[in-house]
Amino acid sequence: MKRLPNALFLWLLLAPALIWLGGLIIVPHLEMLILSLRIRVAPQQYTYGLSQYATFFNEPLYWHTFVRTAVLSLSATALSLVLAFPVAWHIAKIARGRSKVCLFALVLMPFWISEMVRTLGWMILLRANGVLPQLLQACGLTTSPVELLYNDGAILLGLVYSSLLFMLIPLINALETLDDSLIEAAYDLGGQGFNILREIIIPHAAPGIAAGTIMVFMLTLGNYLTPVLLGGKNSMWFTEQIYTQFITRFNWEQGAAFAFLLLALSTLLVFCGLKLSGQSFADVMRRT
Repeated sequence: MKRLPNALFLWLLLAPALIWLGGLIIVPHLEMLILSLRIRVAPQQYTYGLSQYATFFNEPLYWHTFVRTAVLSLSATALSLVLAFPVAWHIAKIARGRSKVCLFALVLMPFWISEMVRTLGWMILLRANGVLPQLLQACGLTTSPVELLYNDGAILLGLVYSSLLFMLIPLINALETLDDSLIEAAYDLGGQGFNILREIIIPHAAPGIAAGTIMVFMLTLGNYLTPVLLGGKNSMWFTEQIYTQFITRFNWEQGAAFAFLLLALSTLLVFCGLKLSGQSFADVMRRT
């Protein structure tokens, strides 16, 4: 049987990935870029310009929502890192044997169900006649049940909960490769806990931190369901603005411009984060 040339065999192996990359990512984004530059001057007649982008900057509601989405996404990412780091450290360095497996399973279990069901669970807990307001009243902390839904705190809580796993996994992978003898040697030489954390643990875990931060930030920035459900009709989330332009107003040109602005924001912030942390994109993707 005649063997295929190596180059042809390689292209056949890469074909599914190339088709997926070109058909589902590159081509739709190019089409969206063209849509964002198109201006309707008459029925079925278009010209090209930056009018859709000018609308964004001239309308305070749009760029206020844009900034608010960026700030809450960064806050959710920072909070996820603070919450995930000690959990990842415990799973990677302290837990052993069956307890390590159980802890890992407990972390994964909430993600076996859909994001909508998990978010609805938070709504049941936080609504005015839900479990937490009733508990606060029973403990005497409030005189009547308070509404804990439809505010920034509820949105932040939902975003952190829905994306925490994507911070944990890269952190656990990074911390598991840290040699315990380095920490023992640091203690033997008189190092203190905070100094060891700053000089040894965080630099070693930096690629994992960067990978988790990128994934969580991307997920929270592009999240639609959680902000809308937990923030209510006034959630002021930018993906909601994109949905409104595409689906409600059928203004695909404006929606495409909004989508590209969101893509530019995420790309810019990820680039700045990598530069500030001194990480390379290739190393971060390898840890991801």
